[in-house]
Amino acid sequence: MSGPAGSVPVVAVSEVARLPGVNVWAVDCCAVHPGWSGVEVRDDHRIVLVRGGRFLRRIGRHESMADPTVAYVGTPGEVEQFAHPAGGDRCTSISVRPELWRAVAGERWTLGRSDVYVDARVDLLHRRLLRAGRTGDVHFALAEQVVRLVAVAALAASRGRSCSHRRGGLPDDAVAAAARAAVLDDEPGADGLIPLAERFGISPFALSRAFSAVMGVSLTRYRNRVRVGRALERIENGDRDLAGLAADLGFSDQAHMTRTIRAHLGETPTALRTLLSV
Repeated sequence: MSGPAGSVPVVAVSEVARLPGVNVWAVDCCAVHPGWSGVEVRDDHRIVLVRGGRFLRRIGRHESMADPTVAYVGTPGEVEQFAHPAGGDRCTSISVRPELWRAVAGERWTLGRSDVYVDARVDLLHRRLLRAGRTGDVHFALAEQVVRLVAVAALAASRGRSCSHRRGGLPDDAVAAAARAAVLDDEPGADGLIPLAERFGISPFALSRAFSAVMGVSLTRYRNRVRVGRALERIENGDRDLAGLAADLGFSDQAHMTRTIRAHLGETPTALRTLLSV
């Protein structure tokens, strides 16, 4: 779902903020919609970050999956379609007029790949952007987060796509997407590299290589990034029982969770509570 003008049915579309050259929308999409939508052509640059669920996007012959760990960057004139086979999803669509995009990304910016890995730092930026919208500090706090997100996403999207190989008969993109879905959904076998590889019928080495080639991070780091994202969600929602949170998320203890969060975000859970409350 690219934004309020899209042809896929939506449950709710609400404007988070309107700034000079930028509109930010919260889009809550329909339930299961497995078929492809009608063709959409936009005249803006946009960054779409998923807050919950996942959906498919197609540009020409290229299909990609957007979820809380992978956003996408769209450019003017693209012909795109969407499908929602996994059910409903929620996303934030940041529409940027070309002149502002060029001011932030640079006059020579070109798209290398549309799908962009959302690491824990980008996840935190996204959450702080939405919080700034809720508190009404649009022209400074929210604008600052928007500019940072545009800069990070533009840089990531300017990098070319790596060549895709086939492992066990499956292209790397398909292997990585299936592994992401398994980890995000806590599917059977998703708690280890070896059982996950057995699930897909490929070797652990092939799974590890394919995932790293597509995502730019190891499967181990990705799994921890998902857990850090869940910790952010709980902390943002007021959870103060850090020991219980660590146990729920599968960390060996609270100290292990704190080390992992610090490694991904450079902050402690206590500091994050403060950042997500202002």
